Amino acid sequence: MAFTGKIGVLTGGGDCPGLNAAIRAVVRSGIAHGYEVIGIRNGWQGLIANDIFPLSDHLVSGIISWGGTILGTSRTDPVKNPDDIAALKRALDEQGIGALVVIGGNGTLSAAKEVAEKGVHLVGIPKTIDNDVFGTDVTIGFDTAVAIVTEAIDRLHTTAESHHRIMILEVMGRRSGRLALAAGMAGGADQILVPEIQVLMNEVCSSLEARSRVGKKFSIVVVAEGTRHEDIAGTVVPACDRDECGHEKFVGIGNFLGKELERRLSIETRVTVLGHVQRGGSPTAHDRILATRLGIAAVEQIHTGSFGCMVGMQEGRIVQVPLESVAGRSQGVDPKVYEEAMNVAGITEHK
Repeated sequence: MAFTGKIGVLTGGGDCPGLNAAIRAVVRSGIAHGYEVIGIRNGWQGLIANDIFPLSDHLVSGIISWGGTILGTSRTDPVKNPDDIAALKRALDEQGIGALVVIGGNGTLSAAKEVAEKGVHLVGIPKTIDNDVFGTDVTIGFDTAVAIVTEAIDRLHTTAESHHRIMILEVMGRRSGRLALAAGMAGGADQILVPEIQVLMNEVCSSLEARSRVGKKFSIVVVAEGTRHEDIAGTVVPACDRDECGHEKFVGIGNFLGKELERRLSIETRVTVLGHVQRGGSPTAHDRILATRLGIAAVEQIHTGSFGCMVGMQEGRIVQVPLESVAGRSQGVDPKVYEEAMNVAGITEHK
């Protein structure tokens, strides 16, 4: 049975390039189907507070190239408080919103699954520069972030070679090193360190020393922020040291790694923490196309009355994945791809 009613759209969690392209696609596809599309400000927080406004073709004109999200975002989790669920459902009823498009990463989509179980009709769209959402080969924002990090590696390469230094680039990746791995491969990094694969400091030092022995007087090391080294004192985050969302506060693995390498190898080392630069700016053509296709697909799901799912991309095709299969799961680095990257870098032995 075809859906009738208004469609709401929200963006939750961290921002990334491509969100506005997805919003634009939802609005235009919704209008084409005869729906009124409602924008919800600041993620779940805006829905709980009934902070909404109508979206029109005019409002989304030209935003496909913009970074960030015109809707704003937050990390509010609506399922932590029963009162928030009640407020959320009340806002939907008052505004006549019959279905939601929820654009987010692992946390937002896990919350979406629980909200859907409370009787709310919704469809999810995956976004995150980490590219670790289960059920899709790629997420909105990943391609742009890889391009940004790769450019940073290229720029560091020239100064590293000029000064015969070790350059360490710390990138985002709390639990997944897929961004570090992809950009490290694209930028020709000499060592890539990720949370999923333990590499001891002795191994890192041996590989960099081997480069120096054959006349390669500089090295590029890419490290994901969530990487832990139990053999370096101080890099393991205490269980109690968490932010307001329950996430571990990072200690700056790049700086720890830089000091340790300089101490052990006596080679001048410099550290660059790329930070939120990775999440900003205009999306690549790939991210714009992906976001547009997923936005259209989400509205199609709503139009056919198919809810409680996420639209994703698998082997170049749009797929629908039940949210219950997505929530609480993530995709990490493929060990085979990591091995390939290390082989190309000339590092073949890792535990």
